[in-house]
Amino acid sequence: MSTPTPDDGWRRPGPTPHQQRLDLYAGLALTVLALFSLTLTRSTGAFLLGPPPSVPEQILWTVAVPLPLIWRRRYPASMLVVVSVMFIAAQARSAPEAQLASWALFAAIYSLGAWGPDRRRSRRLRIGVIATMFAWLGVYYAVTVGSIPPDAFAQAVGPVPPVLAAMVSGVLVNGLYFGFAYFFGETAWLAARRQHELAEQAAELRRTQVEARGQAVIGERVRIARELHDVVAHHVSVMGVQASAARRVFDRDATKARAALTAIEETARTAVDELRRMLGVLRASEGPPAHVEAPAGVDRVAEVVERARDAGLRATFAVYGEAVPLPESVSQAVYRVVQEAVTNVLKHATGAGVLDVRLRYLAKEVEVDVTDDGRPGRPPNPDGLGLIGMRERVATHGGVLEAGERVGGGWRVRARFPLAVAVAEPA
Repeated sequence: MSTPTPDDGWRRPGPTPHQQRLDLYAGLALTVLALFSLTLTRSTGAFLLGPPPSVPEQILWTVAVPLPLIWRRRYPASMLVVVSVMFIAAQARSAPEAQLASWALFAAIYSLGAWGPDRRRSRRLRIGVIATMFAWLGVYYAVTVGSIPPDAFAQAVGPVPPVLAAMVSGVLVNGLYFGFAYFFGETAWLAARRQHELAEQAAELRRTQVEARGQAVIGERVRIARELHDVVAHHVSVMGVQASAARRVFDRDATKARAALTAIEETARTAVDELRRMLGVLRASEGPPAHVEAPAGVDRVAEVVERARDAGLRATFAVYGEAVPLPESVSQAVYRVVQEAVTNVLKHATGAGVLDVRLRYLAKEVEVDVTDDGRPGRPPNPDGLGLIGMRERVATHGGVLEAGERVGGGWRVRARFPLAVAVAEPA
């Protein structure tokens, strides 16, 4: 990420209502502390700037310097001008309270640097205020140097003349004071700019992830639709063959003709179901389904397990329940779920040594269960392309997919596909 510059055109958003309330409370609190500091200064009689004005005027200048800070983030430029003018006027009138007034001036310079919307104007105004303060310091030295008592530096023993030493010391202290106020203001603005850029990048990343997930879902749906397209085409072809056979034997053998018509009826029902699924997934997809090579089905799940065994896993495969003929689309979906689950074990599971694949034929559904004993090589991503693909395939058939870490360690993928009653009965 490139370092932002003050003049790149970015404007910091204005303060929120909550921040404005905080400024109000902070400005009032600093004003109360300034009045307390005035009370302590009057109690000690330490009037460093000379004989003070009347008590009401002392209170006026004590309040006038810190109170504008209640607008420090809403109107930072105007606030700095007011605080600076009040600060110089208070010192010119020998207002005794100077400690909290100095902190108020520091906060005003910092606030303009951190919140000034126009960076060039903000920089020029702060530099102008700092130059004015140093000019005022020079005027103060010029006015007061002649009134220094002769014995004021009676204890001085250093090599530098005492008056010059006092002036140089004052310039150094004020240089650090104003330098830090300017630097901290710039730093706060740059930090806000970087935070803004990070928020924009995070939002862009979220948009990209959403688009990627959407594209993955669409791609998987199109792939499923293509497979269902081939399944429907197969059923229609079978229907054509059976219809031709029924026509030829219709007059000679009514039993065979009846069997052919029954097969046509069952095949047509299956084709309609598959067509409904294909149209459902195509509603959210782009592009027409194209013919691809017919994918594998449940009869080839053992081959996937064998490949895992060849890769070094202790892989087992077992079938439970009485097998029933599955619709081709369900058979393909079962195969794809097993294939993706085993692929994830080989690619992402750390320390996996055991793989167990189980296929269960239940009363009204078929269930596939894939478990391993490995540890995820990275944090699980519920929006990964593999899980998206499995989720879409299972959802297309109205099934349920479970994927996650097991209580005893390892990972588990379990999918259930509901079956029609006629299909669930043993062939």
